[in-house]
Amino acid sequence: MTGVDPGLLDDQQLMRELETIHRTRHDTLLHGSNDALRTHNLRMAQLEGEYLRRHPRRPVAMGRTRAGARERQPDNGA
Repeated sequence: MTGVDPGLLDDQQLMRELETIHRTRHDTLLHGSNDALRTHNLRMAQLEGEYLRRHPRRPVAMGRTRAGARERQPDNGA
């Protein structure tokens, strides 16, 4: 595993790690080696998994659901 076990991070550290990994995602995808992208994917999954474990009932914005996205679609008269 790369980095500190996410389960050992306090909430502030976990959020900081998540912010960093999301900020570096685009560059890693576009310019990183296959190994770098694989490592990035693994670490992101670990961090996001820990966040979801800690916050199973996090608030979900309606616009971020399938139903909410369909409501944003313009009516094509069909």
